[in-house]
Amino acid sequence: MPPGITTLAADAPELSAANTGFMLICSALVMLMTPGLAFFYGGMVRVKSTLNMLMMSFISLGIVTVLWVLYGFSLTFGSDVGSVIGWSSEYVGLSGIGVTELWDGYTIPVYVFAAFQLMFAVLTPALISGALADRVKFTAWALFIVLWVTVVYFPVAHWVWGSGGWLFEMGVIDFAGGTAVHINAGAAALGVILVIGKRIGFKKDPMRPHSLPLVMLGAALLWFGWFGFNAGSWLGNDDGVGAVMFLNTQVATAAAVLGWLVYEKLRHGSFTTLGAASGAVAGLVAITPAGGSVSPLGAIAIGVIAGVLCAMAVGLKYKFGYDDSLDVVGVHLVGGIIGSILVGFFATGGVQSDAAGLFYGGGVDQLGKQVVGVVAVLAYSLVVSAVIALAIHKTIGMRVSEDDEVSGIDQVEHAETAYDFSGTGGGSVSRTTAPAPDTTAAPKAKKVDA
Repeated sequence: MPPGITTLAADAPELSAANTGFMLICSALVMLMTPGLAFFYGGMVRVKSTLNMLMMSFISLGIVTVLWVLYGFSLTFGSDVGSVIGWSSEYVGLSGIGVTELWDGYTIPVYVFAAFQLMFAVLTPALISGALADRVKFTAWALFIVLWVTVVYFPVAHWVWGSGGWLFEMGVIDFAGGTAVHINAGAAALGVILVIGKRIGFKKDPMRPHSLPLVMLGAALLWFGWFGFNAGSWLGNDDGVGAVMFLNTQVATAAAVLGWLVYEKLRHGSFTTLGAASGAVAGLVAITPAGGSVSPLGAIAIGVIAGVLCAMAVGLKYKFGYDDSLDVVGVHLVGGIIGSILVGFFATGGVQSDAAGLFYGGGVDQLGKQVVGVVAVLAYSLVVSAVIALAIHKTIGMRVSEDDEVSGIDQVEHAETAYDFSGTGGGSVSRTTAPAPDTTAAPKAKKVDA
């Protein structure tokens, strides 16, 4: 994702109504991804945790939106401070921005860029929630979001996308969030679950998805919204790069679905709907950092590799004993690593930049940069997220009680349940009025006098 670039007055662009409209649509598409994620995760949990899973995504819309306006945009995209964070006082409260003021070097208003980036900031902590299903206090989760976006997401996004950020200046390619969003969220999920521990009954009780139709609906909404997430990250339509990213998003996702399903059939003997949905998300994750650098053939390769490797990775939690409830680590962390690293192999040098990968004569230079970006974001997010979770766990408590977890977190935390089965039929029916007369009986014969 290109950061703001200062231009000379003579070269300054003018506001483009077409690009502005396109970016507003893309922003709305990215916003839709958070409710889509809520459905995707909500269908994957047991009935007693459905509402809590939905709410863990929806609360991010509320909290992060307010923080973004207050200081998040300034920390992420303000003037660089030491290559690690941004700060611009005119961005605090978004109060010092003119209505038609353009994002430096582009043809869209600053407000539009801020709105688009806001939706990324909202989605990223929501991704973490899938690893924590069934067992986290809602108040603790809300506090975690506040702390995490402030000390992890905002700085990391500046490293990767902010003008002056150290990974950006190094030349690490992350078109739309392989490191800043998916590795960041996946590593954070791993850090938190290592602190809070496993669900009661992990590896003993069946914890199957309660609604696969909801899972498929959520995956479809994510796929749809991801076109805005990826294609919109070029901030306009002037040179065709966004169009390449749009196509590569579709191609890689389709290939990942096929890769996951083939692996699943060979390994487990069935083509499952959960596998198809998970494969789609794995492909979307993997193409996110790479899609602006590779050809459609490269996108197919990335999709297939991600589909197979992510399908393999989701089983690691049983081998190593960490309870990643809904496979955030296996899909988002692993998928983000795959996509980011494969830029160093499949970048053609002819789309978003002239940086070429190993398979296109570029040597190992870009591959080395990608590895640095992956390791830096993974390590920082893992450690700091674990520290935040530990601090919350030791103060207000991160987990609900064992009794509350067993009985169901929906009723305990939200005083509601996802489904009301009390009125679905059966049981006796009381009458408050006398039954209507039977008008279907045969009429009595009249006596006829001779």
